[in-house]
This record gives sequence, C-alpha cells and structure tokens, in this order.
Amino acid sequence: MLLQSINSPEDLKKLSEKQLASLSEEIRHIIIETVSKNGGHLASNLGVVELTIALHRIFNSPEDAIVWDVSHQCYAHKLLTGRYKDFETLRQRDGLSGFTRIQESPHDFFDAGHSSSSISSALGLLTAWSIQKRNDKVIAVIGDGALTGGMAFEALSHAGHLSKNLIVIVNDNQMSISRNTGAISRYLSRLTTTTSYQRLRYLFDKGIDSIPYVNRHIGKFVFRVKRALKGLFLTNNLFVDLGFEYVGPLNGHDIEQLEQTFRRIKKIPRPVVVHVVTKKGKGYSPAENNPSAFHGVGPFNISDGVVEKFDSLSFTEAFSRKMVLLGEKNPKVCAITAAMSKGTGLDSFARHYRERFFDVGIAEEHAVTFAGGLSAGGLIPVCAIYSTFIQRSVDQIIEDIALQKRHVVIALDRAGAVGADGETHQGIFDIALFRPVPNLTLMTVCSAKDLEVSLDWAIDEALGPVVLRWAKSSCPSEISVFSKPVIQGRGLLVYAEDVSPTLAVNFEEKAKDVLIVCTGGMYSESLTALRSLLLDGINTDIYVLRFIKPFDESYFISIASKYKAVVFVEDGVRAGGISESLVLLLRNNKKTSGVRTEVLAFSDSFVSNGSREEIFENVGLDAFSIHKKVLALVR
Repeated sequence: MLLQSINSPEDLKKLSEKQLASLSEEIRHIIIETVSKNGGHLASNLGVVELTIALHRIFNSPEDAIVWDVSHQCYAHKLLTGRYKDFETLRQRDGLSGFTRIQESPHDFFDAGHSSSSISSALGLLTAWSIQKRNDKVIAVIGDGALTGGMAFEALSHAGHLSKNLIVIVNDNQMSISRNTGAISRYLSRLTTTTSYQRLRYLFDKGIDSIPYVNRHIGKFVFRVKRALKGLFLTNNLFVDLGFEYVGPLNGHDIEQLEQTFRRIKKIPRPVVVHVVTKKGKGYSPAENNPSAFHGVGPFNISDGVVEKFDSLSFTEAFSRKMVLLGEKNPKVCAITAAMSKGTGLDSFARHYRERFFDVGIAEEHAVTFAGGLSAGGLIPVCAIYSTFIQRSVDQIIEDIALQKRHVVIALDRAGAVGADGETHQGIFDIALFRPVPNLTLMTVCSAKDLEVSLDWAIDEALGPVVLRWAKSSCPSEISVFSKPVIQGRGLLVYAEDVSPTLAVNFEEKAKDVLIVCTGGMYSESLTALRSLLLDGINTDIYVLRFIKPFDESYFISIASKYKAVVFVEDGVRAGGISESLVLLLRNNKKTSGVRTEVLAFSDSFVSNGSREEIFENVGLDAFSIHKKVLALVR
C-alpha cells in the first residue's frame, strides 16, 4: 500500500505517474472507509484528491503554506502529511480533527472551520513573510460556494491592491452544501465553457516548453500573448479586473495538467487565480449522484450509501414540518437559509413554497439584513442558520434587526454541544452574544411540541425580533405540560409527577428539595438526572427556561423560593450566560437569599472532538454529573 510509505510530501514526490493513479484510489478508499464508520465530510474530500496530490508534489509544504478554506476538504492533505496511521481516529474523542488544526501538524497553518476566510488568512501570512524577506509561496484553496461569502471578495480586492504573489485556487465543483446559487456560480460556469481558449493555451504552452533554451527567456512575451488571448476569449474576467492573473479552467482530476500549471504559476510575481473544475464525490457513485446528502454525513453503509437512521424525531425535522404548516397557514411567512437548506430542515418548505424561499449562499450577514428588508416590506421571514455560523451576523442582528424592531424570526439549529466537528462548530456562544441586545426576544425549546407553540408565538404574537435555539439531538418524549400556551417571559415548570407517575410525591406534605433550571437543550439530561435523584429520595423538579429574554423575575422567584436548592444547567458558556445572572437574582432577593445554588455550564475554553455525550461528560453536563452535583449540594 503506497500510503503506508508516505510520511511527508517529500515521499510523495518520488512516485511515478502510474503510482499516482493508484495512490488516488487508495486515498479515496480510506476516506470512504473511515467516514462510513466515523461520519464526516465525504463528497468534498473525494473531489480534491488529485488537486491535493498535485499541490504537495509541486509546492514544498510546510515551507510553502497551503491554506484550506473551511478545511472540511483536508482529509487527503492529512493523509499525505504524516497522519495516515492516526486517520482512523478522525473526528473521534482525542483523535484527528475533521478540519485543519495547528496543534496537529506544521502543515496546518490555521485552525479553520468556517467559510470564506482562506484568502484573508493567506494574504496576511504572505505579507508577513514578505516583510521578513521570506520568499516561500502561500496558496489559498477556496471553493466556488465559499466565494459567495463577502469576506472572500474583500480579500481578493485587497490582494489585487497589494499585488503580492498570492496563489488562489478556486475549486469549482458547482456545489457548496446546498447547490450554489447566485451570479458567482453562473460566472464560474461561464468561464468553464471557454474550451477554445483552453485548448489553444495548452498547445501554446506545450510548444514553448519543447523549445530548448528559448523557453527560459521568453516568459514575458508568453504572458503578454496570454493576456491578449484572454482579452479575446474572456472579456469581463472579474479576477483580472481585480488585478489577478487568471489561469483556467483546468481539469481538477488531471494530475499532469495541474502539476504543469503549478510549476508555471510559481514563477509569476503577481497574484494568480487558478480555476480548477472538480466533481464532488468523485469515485463513489452515491456521493457523485447526491453530493449534498454526502457533504456532512453520519455513518453509512458503503455498499449502497444508505446513512444510518434513528427512529426518534430530531428538532430539525420537527422544525421542518412546522415550517410547512406555517407556510400554508400564513402567506406572509417566508424562509431564508445560507447554503444550508437541508441541514436546517428548510428543504421541505422550499419544495412547497418556492417563491417564498431564499437561499442566499454562504453569506450569513446578508441573510440577516435581507430578512430585515423582507420584514420592512410586510413579510415575516424565518431565517434558519446554525448557531456557530450566526456568530458572523452579530452586527447585522443588532443594527439591522433589533435596533429597528423588525419582526424577524431567527432559528438557531445546532445550539449547544455539537458532536464530532470540534471547536469551530459548537453553538455555545449565542446566549451570551444575544442576551444583552435590546428589543430582542431569546427563547429555547425542549421538545417538538414546545418548538411548535414557541414558533406560533414568534410568528403570531411577537412584535419584534425573536431568536429561537435548539439542539442537534432527538426531541424528548412529549409531556402534557409542553402543549400549554406560551406565556411571554415565563418558563416551563415540569413537576416530578408529570414525568414519572409511579414515583409521584405528595408535594403538599413534603418540603421540596431541588429545582433544576435548564435551557431547552439540556432537558433530556436534566430529566435523566431527576429520575435518578428521585430514586435517591431527592425530591426534584425541572424549570425549563423557555424565555431567556425577556425574563419574568417575580414569577421565577415565586417558584424558586419553594426549594432548598436550585441547580442551573445551561448548554452555553457560563460567562455572560443566563445562569449566573439568575444566581445573583436569587441571592439579592429576601425570599430566596438562603437558597443554595450551583451553575453547570461550559467553562472559559473551547470544546474538542467527541460525540455530544462525550462532550457533556468532559465538561460536567451529562446526567451523572448533574446528579452528582445535586447530591453534593443538598447533602
């Protein structure tokens, strides 16, 4: 097996052309095999195997820097940079990250995970090296989907202005996560059709290279001729207008053609864009036929590509069903996503109400401000974005939504702990980010029914912006109390007798011991802890923080005053969260100043790889840790 003999890119450079074809097959095989067990990003990684091989054969990593945008397509890069033996641990606890990580390898220059940042990072690195008189190359690899992010254009504009010899490789597979939309995708597709120019350019370069001695002395003339040809065949080239030399489109699966091009562009003293066309999911037919489904995928059966399914309903599925009903009930309801229609559950709404569905591409900032404009025009937009990605839109939510009191519903999927994807994809900051914002309502949901009634309230009764958050998990079993109407500012009190009738306690006769106060995403863990505490003789109830803001303080104090201890369980960071502020509220009130309190939340650190359960265990938010903390508090 060739991969076993490759410990660094230097070993890769010793292989023959025939061996490279075999190596490509090996890489695809191990990626498919590993992702089928661990889950991960499959289609994007299968599409860049030859591109990765060519980059590492021509450039000299880590002296030269290869910067992967998002970096979810870095699996082949990891395999070729000494991490083959550990690759089976991909996305596992204490294993390799599914993204580039500085601590893993000197070949990883940045911790990445979010889109459209590679050109900015690469340009900064190159500029720093240039100031220090270092002449090594910096290459940014960015997908066509990531080019829909405004940050990429800001960086392209600055790179053209600085005129550094930055190399930008645009990996054009015409897919981001959902199918690409917008002018950029159409523009790249138009460039791809210019085969007449490409054939002439290829023959011209080949002819020049075949002339001994002369080929080294006519470089300037060659580039002038190329620019003239581009003027004939590629009028209106955006990259050229920004100050880049444009090369492409190239076959991203032809290693020989890629290597020949990379050798030439290494000599160009100006910024260069290399347009490479690849097929997402290449080499595995289920991923080729449905790249969107195999972008980020859980464990699956290799023979037929069938992904493991779970019987329980997820919050995303519950949201998807409710949105279709809302769209039918209210013609003003519209939906927005940022290249994540399937991931957020809006794909079903899109099929039913095409004219009221908008996929803006990887552009979360635009999505939020666009939603504000729709609201100003009389519609009720529901903007569904992952919690980790909404961090990019904090300014837009403050300035364009909350300040103007726009009736916009922002649905945050993947709030709280998110398994396997590591530090960059945790949804643990949204409560701390948005709780201080005026005019904004912040809600958490704990079940499918709770999600339905909360969405109804957000659409029908809210007078301004509403942020709803839910976890990437299955919905807990329904309890009758979840179907009660939403009362603004109040939580959801779940008594022990509602949860477990066989363990019912006469609350009039017994003093109450503990109240667990949790955000919606922590309800399952709190419920499990409650049941075990009842068996230990600890009388425990649960108060779910349906409304984090506004918060009905007097109502909460009236509830908390009946208990000896209150334990807060929050799937967000402790600093700036709701729990610490409620502890102060209880301490400063005469009725509750004697109540013992404890806060369980994420500490001041980033979260590493692991399943949702492993993450909770690591940070002390699993049911056992809650149980243990309650016992310590009351005994």
